[in-house]
Amino acid sequence: MDKIKRWFAGNKDKIIKYFFILASIAISGTIIYFRNELARLSEFGYLGIFLINLVGSATIIIPTPSLVATFVGGSIYNPLLVGIFSGVGASIGEITGYLAGYGGSVAIKENKHYKRIEKWMNINGFVTILVLALVPNPIFDLSGIFAGVTHYSLKKFFAAVLIGKTIRFIGLAFLGSNFL
Repeated sequence: MDKIKRWFAGNKDKIIKYFFILASIAISGTIIYFRNELARLSEFGYLGIFLINLVGSATIIIPTPSLVATFVGGSIYNPLLVGIFSGVGASIGEITGYLAGYGGSVAIKENKHYKRIEKWMNINGFVTILVLALVPNPIFDLSGIFAGVTHYSLKKFFAAVLIGKTIRFIGLAFLGSNFL
């Protein structure tokens, strides 16, 4: 029993990181399983749009209806508020990608490209994350994973994502308000 306690004490950091990987996979799997119920959240107004974006961004690499909800929501509700609720929800949801990367750093630190990615994140991380969050792209989750892998500041990551995604979703909501 003493041997097991020592092993857990010596590997606590690895255990936490593996937990983050498993939690990210579990969240994505749960969202995929309940994807039809996710669309019904739009009935709850701003809160529903917030939740759709939060849950939609919590998946890793898998597309969700968050852009459509924001676009259509902008035509029904105040587009500025829709954009803000969407941006905040999406930003919180993106933390799962960061946590998956943080957990994956156990295995990736030995990769020959790790030092180069870490250097890039330390010098250009905020601007890179902000631009990737601002421009709709299917590979944004990789920026969260890289930020987590390199242990980039979670506060800086969240701030960059919040600014970029909120600006993008405000624009999308106003586009929806004028288009529909």
